[in-house]
Amino acid sequence: MIRMTKLVGAMLVAGMMAFGASSVRAADDIAVVVKIGGIPWFNSMEQGIKKAGGELGVNAWMVGPTEADAAQQVRAVEDLIARKVKVIAVVPNDAKALEPVFKRAHDAGIKVLTHESPEQKGADWNIELTTVSGFGETHMEALAKAMGGKGKYAIYVGSLTVPLHNAWADAAIEYQKKKYPEMKLVADRFGVAESLDETYRTTQDLMRANPDLKGVVAFGSQGPIGAGKAVLDARKVGKVAVVGPFSPGQGAKLIKDGAIREGFIWNPALAGEVIVRVAKLVADGKEPTNGMEIPGLGKVVVDTATRNIRGQKLEAINKQTIDKLVGMGL
Repeated sequence: MIRMTKLVGAMLVAGMMAFGASSVRAADDIAVVVKIGGIPWFNSMEQGIKKAGGELGVNAWMVGPTEADAAQQVRAVEDLIARKVKVIAVVPNDAKALEPVFKRAHDAGIKVLTHESPEQKGADWNIELTTVSGFGETHMEALAKAMGGKGKYAIYVGSLTVPLHNAWADAAIEYQKKKYPEMKLVADRFGVAESLDETYRTTQDLMRANPDLKGVVAFGSQGPIGAGKAVLDARKVGKVAVVGPFSPGQGAKLIKDGAIREGFIWNPALAGEVIVRVAKLVADGKEPTNGMEIPGLGKVVVDTATRNIRGQKLEAINKQTIDKLVGMGL
């Protein structure tokens, strides 16, 4: 097995070559550490990172660990500190685990951003393209509609240590209890939704243990895909509804087959662009301001107390929109 130091080093070299880093000083670097490399969601985000980097004339690039693992992210950030980059942005697997290494980054004079981590300690700013409650409630409303407002359902998150996924789940469950009391959560949430295989197995097990299971809501880019495949293979399309955010190109067939009913996402490529644009702003010593406009996102709410920058730009993924979204490269 490749040691993480060698793996991250290879990734960094690849990223530097891709952006012509030989002519750019390390102090100009903006590095984005995502949850896991090689999956469609973050491949799309990387395109946005490259696009904004090129437009702004900065050396922006992405590091993707081999699995959604907190220790790998920490090690990646440590390597970036050693390289003396100017800004490090992270899409956290474990917000708590990153706090000590974020402090080391600040001690080294490096700005730190996060995405999908609104209560992150140690970050200069966190960036969101939707609100927590809105995202969770919108998905639960779609699931309730598919289930007829009653019956058993399960809920998945990418990991039990990802604060935002769990906040979405909290919002969804609270909304269900208030508006759809005849729906019932079959078990505590499962932290499997960043792994297609784990989600597939979990969904199979749940359908066997609960023959009357009527729905799954999955927060995590691989969750709806794995659950949808399990429903399709079990020939339960129309009986078990799957809802959640995912990359349209990866899940297009499952949407068309009815194995995934609906999902809502922000454009990960746009998220990559926004991260780089905010990173360039803070790298230049400027502060985000409430109501400022970010290209592609529009005006944003800047909360200086919580250090959050929030926009609102969701796309529905369903049979009516799937071809358009896939055509956009999502």
